Amino acid sequence: MMTRAGRRRRWMAVLAVAAVLTAAGCGGSDGDSGGSGGGSAGDSTGVTATSVKIGAHYPLTGPAAPGYSKIGPAAKAFYDYVNDNGGVNGRKIDFVYKDDAYNPANTVQVTRQLVLQDKIFAMVGGLGTPTHTKVVDFLNQSKVPDLFVASGCLCWDEPDKHPYTFGWQSDYYREGKILGKYVADTFAGKKIAYFFQNDDFGQDGVRGLDQFIPKDQVVSRQNYQPGNTDIGPQLTAIAQAKADVVVSFSIPAYSALLKLGTLKLGISPQLVISNVGSDPVTLSGLLEAFAKQGGSSVKGSQLIEGNISDAYLPAYLGPDAATNSWVALFKKVHDKYLPDTVFDGNTEYGMAQAYTFVQVLQKAGKDLTRESLLKALEGGGLTGPTLTPFGYSADSHGGVTGVQVVKIVKGVPVPQGEAATTDAATAPITPYTGTLATAPANGIPTS
Repeated sequence: MMTRAGRRRRWMAVLAVAAVLTAAGCGGSDGDSGGSGGGSAGDSTGVTATSVKIGAHYPLTGPAAPGYSKIGPAAKAFYDYVNDNGGVNGRKIDFVYKDDAYNPANTVQVTRQLVLQDKIFAMVGGLGTPTHTKVVDFLNQSKVPDLFVASGCLCWDEPDKHPYTFGWQSDYYREGKILGKYVADTFAGKKIAYFFQNDDFGQDGVRGLDQFIPKDQVVSRQNYQPGNTDIGPQLTAIAQAKADVVVSFSIPAYSALLKLGTLKLGISPQLVISNVGSDPVTLSGLLEAFAKQGGSSVKGSQLIEGNISDAYLPAYLGPDAATNSWVALFKKVHDKYLPDTVFDGNTEYGMAQAYTFVQVLQKAGKDLTRESLLKALEGGGLTGPTLTPFGYSADSHGGVTGVQVVKIVKGVPVPQGEAATTDAATAPITPYTGTLATAPANGIPTS
């Protein structure tokens, strides 16, 4: 007959075995999402032996759709190219992206669908400052890697608060600093107005501008709310202030409205437009379409002439584009997978971002988990098509560290000096003298 002590030891042994089995069951992904195939500890939701499922939200419709609606298809085209060339560590990339119409309420809905129903491994490239800020907490609480947000908000570089979130492009504060120094140096003593989106996008950019542009030169500060296309009062204020230069942190549709509004008022300030709203093909197309609605036959290419902006990717237009290995790679992918669309800066952006993700997947290894993905990214060492280096580390989730000022001359962005780097604080602006990496011969990054 078993004693009380014996029965107790037996139950303790049973409980210990149960605890081990429970831990083993909870350490992997849900039963319907597969495992990493390598037996490594960690969360492998969305990963099987032959695939990895990722997702994103984009404005396929709505006020930010002009231009930005091309980013998702471009990223998918590059993933399809990688899949057709063997995938990454034996896995094909399954990219699911959904339309949020640049509406934060929609972003919340489609993000929950991607995480809870589609069971994505990671969010990659979710677009927009006002939209993604509404889901960043949910993604981090759900421990879903939130990579390469398509926005330059400083809020993606908060590893203590949002350890799963990483930016990709140069942040708006850095961009504002570099544009601000150029404006201060080039237009000393001139009257300057700001026109910006009233959220972290525009506000971060203005903070950077204010680092270098003297306050007594800024004669008007005007903002807009995305979705409200009546910017007449803001433009009237700029005209009344007699601004010589308008620096704009705006999405493409509002950059076009700004330009057409100045023409309507009979003023012609120098426009300095952040990268977000200045892609030559997108902006000229919008300007031409809007002008046609107003009964004008003016060419969009005429309306962007002389605009000043900045870049963090190689120019896809002009003589340098013909010899750039990255432009050649992305155009090759475009011509095969997206032959019915026009290649522009949004196409280049989507493919460049996808290339970076593929490189991180390579570094994360075959035993893929969410933890190994984040470790690979924080390990740094990524190279690619950006004009200045990435700054990824355990302490920095911000992405590209600088930009190059450009001016539109005969429809082509012409560099105005070297690319430069800085930080999102008070560090000086430093010319970047490094060499742009060359695209791999087959277009597939390696770790």
